Amino acid sequence: MTERKAKLRTVPPAVFVAMLWLGLVLIVAIAASLIAPYSYTALDLANRLAPPLHPQHWLGTDELGRDILSRLIFSVRISLLVAFGATLISACFGTVMGFVAAYFRGGVEHAILMLADFQAAIPFLILSLSVLAFLGNSLPLFIGLMGLYGWERYARISRSLAISASVQGYASAVRQTGAGPLRVYLRHILPNISSTLIVSMTLTFPEVILMESSLSFLGLGVQPPMTSLGNMVGYGREYMTRAPWIMLSPAMLIVVTTLSVSLVGDWLRDRLDADLK
Repeated sequence: MTERKAKLRTVPPAVFVAMLWLGLVLIVAIAASLIAPYSYTALDLANRLAPPLHPQHWLGTDELGRDILSRLIFSVRISLLVAFGATLISACFGTVMGFVAAYFRGGVEHAILMLADFQAAIPFLILSLSVLAFLGNSLPLFIGLMGLYGWERYARISRSLAISASVQGYASAVRQTGAGPLRVYLRHILPNISSTLIVSMTLTFPEVILMESSLSFLGLGVQPPMTSLGNMVGYGREYMTRAPWIMLSPAMLIVVTTLSVSLVGDWLRDRLDADLK
């Protein structure tokens, strides 16, 4: 208990507040159907463009009379679903590619590194716009496309760490016992580099949220009737002068959430570096 309290005291106040905020956002996303006062598609035409602090709509309504608070709650669920799914896909795909490059070396390694350089050289927003405009859009396709964002980072990290771990004693000892490559990489090397990969995921997560918001803002992200934070910002820009709360509410939520994830990610990175030292 004493060690646990000491660790809690070492958490900076800003990071602690960020953790509380992220926990609250996660709870809201999971229990959106129970928390939201209205359905995100429910119309209240008699109260169109109602300002915040309305007796029936605390954050106001949009141009169709839809409750902003309810739409925010369901938007958080969709945005987090996209961000979590895309981050996991990117981390898994990039780690596998890095392990393949570290194991085969030679031409396979050069091909993977060239593909990673190609991915890093092309602006992902331009690539996403091209793919979505050509193939259309659906939520699984959108999550899969977002999963290609940042995979080259995980590939480079996992490759370098796997090569470093392969020359260390524990990896060589496992090989001498007759273990195959799959067992060596998944049961021995991966657990030893997982902390670095997790920190990379926390740093990539807010970027995925911003990318999803940008694509939804341009009309190529989450499509109606579903709603996301970027989708709300995109539709709210047309009413910026008459009803700014339509756009400002999701925009502020995006800023606070991405800032919180960045603070926690930076703290984890510094904490792990300190432990390594």
